Amino acid sequence: MNDEAHDVLRADPVMAGLLDRHDPYVEPDWSEYERLCISIINQQLSTASAAAVRERVFEVLEGEVTPESVLAADEAALRDAGLSRRKVEYVRNAARAFREEDYTRAGLASYSNAEVVDLLTEIKGIGEWTARMYLLFVLERPDVLPLGDLAVRRGIEQLYADGEELTRAEMREIAKPWKPYRSVATRYIWAEYEGD
Repeated sequence: MNDEAHDVLRADPVMAGLLDRHDPYVEPDWSEYERLCISIINQQLSTASAAAVRERVFEVLEGEVTPESVLAADEAALRDAGLSRRKVEYVRNAARAFREEDYTRAGLASYSNAEVVDLLTEIKGIGEWTARMYLLFVLERPDVLPLGDLAVRRGIEQLYADGEELTRAEMREIAKPWKPYRSVATRYIWAEYEGD
């Protein structure tokens, strides 16, 4: 985290406490396609379930998570690893899209966040939540606030409203002081919520 982000977030006393309690959220060095597959696997699953399914799917693919390996993989083996029929279809849709277009950091560098979301959500199985995870984790855009993510919403409610329900408008208001580093703030909220 750069010094400016640190200073901006420390101005919020709750966020300052998170910075003191958690090391920065660090992702393994996954490829763009691997990260998209992980987001698809994570859809509508708890953190623990998603991690277990991811591990088994990556085992089936022998650690080679590429569009080619996913398209060549045995569907029954992917299903046995924990992917639903629909999610097998989604990771394969993403694989075909990745073979046709450049969804890498470099390929999307000139696109705005909204344009990236529009582009990704054209792929069947990639919704707004998955596209925002891609912006945050793969493209590493600094100012993404993924309020479609249940853990982010619950984390904000726990930290700022003693667990009371907040509207998304209220959450956006809480997050205003974090601009332009809402992605960084989000990682700390996840770290707190997931008990890292």
